[in-house]
Amino acid sequence: MALATHIWVSALIRRANLNGAMAVVSRKGDPEAGVVYVRVWNSRLGQQSLFSQVRDAGGELAWIEPLATSDADAHRTYLEKAEAFDADLWVIDIEDRDGRHFLTEKLLAR
Repeated sequence: MALATHIWVSALIRRANLNGAMAVVSRKGDPEAGVVYVRVWNSRLGQQSLFSQVRDAGGELAWIEPLATSDADAHRTYLEKAEAFDADLWVIDIEDRDGRHFLTEKLLAR
């Protein structure tokens, strides 16, 4: 049985906030099974990263950067299209001086 999305999101936000970052829910989706996107703002470098929740070949939770850019407008457009397709998705925004994402699961290569 998978962990409910709202519990997982709460843990991510707590982990980020306890480590000096600011994390907020920008879009709340289905509390039990919504897909999560994480936008990370590196305030020191002025760059943004976007991470999309996926499942690996073994069915385990993993993350991928769906875009090869740090452009905030491209990320916003990508998320708008994703929202049009899936009304249950979550968007978590993290602002961190060093651009840390605080994701503990595996990060897949693009």
